[in-house]
Amino acid sequence: MKLLPSVFAVAALAGLAAPVVAQDYPNKSVRIVAPFSAGGSTDVLTRIVSQKLYERWSHTVIVDNRVGASGNIGAEYVAKLSAPDGYTLLMAGAPHAIGVSLFRKLRYDLVKDLAPISAVATFPSVIVVHPTLPVKTVKQLIALAKARPGELNFGSPNIGSPNHLSMELFKTMANVNMMHIPYKGGSGQLVGDLIAGHVQLASMGFPPAIPQIKGGRLRAIAVTGAKRSPLLPEVPTVSEAGLPGFDVSSWYGLFGPAGLPKNIIAKVNGDTAALLALADVKERLAGLGAEPAPMSPEEFGRYVQAEIAKWAKVVKDSGARAD
Repeated sequence: MKLLPSVFAVAALAGLAAPVVAQDYPNKSVRIVAPFSAGGSTDVLTRIVSQKLYERWSHTVIVDNRVGASGNIGAEYVAKLSAPDGYTLLMAGAPHAIGVSLFRKLRYDLVKDLAPISAVATFPSVIVVHPTLPVKTVKQLIALAKARPGELNFGSPNIGSPNHLSMELFKTMANVNMMHIPYKGGSGQLVGDLIAGHVQLASMGFPPAIPQIKGGRLRAIAVTGAKRSPLLPEVPTVSEAGLPGFDVSSWYGLFGPAGLPKNIIAKVNGDTAALLALADVKERLAGLGAEPAPMSPEEFGRYVQAEIAKWAKVVKDSGARAD
């Protein structure tokens, strides 16, 4: 019986251990898994964040590109194979919210197996057409698609990508029929085929689209987000140009494994919000056509669930499947 107080004391100290460690976080290198290829927007965004966190923490923040399966390999690694100690984080986003409905069998649950920490940035896209297509506005595009049902085609980097489903949502809201041509391995081949006229239109990210628009090789019709982009201020949004309520932006944010201590979540969230307020970070994001989007963990969690529900409807209506 004399041992009981000691047992209780040990148990009490064990209960206090996690918060104490969390308060010292980080005290070694942190890894952020970027689940898409090096050089892409997700990778660039992750490297911006990792550099600024390193400057705040004075501990190395490693970018770990674990690519494949539309971002699910990296997400599964963090969700299922990483300790909830804050030393392995994930940069995930819209493709993962879409994947909840797009893939029949995922080996992780975006909501149950990952802890939302903070949204980081949103990436609107721009709908572009080949200059020979006789349209300059959203209304003209809709009218042409209705006059030639099933004849117009649009490309996307791959099935179920935000840019693919952006056009599927466009089809549904405009009540038009256009043919989808999916590509693999990024936007390189798609851009080439658009310029050559083999594909007539697409929703594209700003980095690959801007040089072609400025060079007159592609024509910008509308921006997919809720407001105009400073990179193309003369180009209206889809919503203001003919489809009220249309709002599609890709987004990315930081997650950790489920069970991540709340004070570590709060630490990473606060430091992420601080770095997103820096002028040089805003400038670098603007160059990607992106905007900072800091949120509290609770706000981000609600946003993720809303995105899952939003894209589930689009996936169902389009019939898109990736497995």
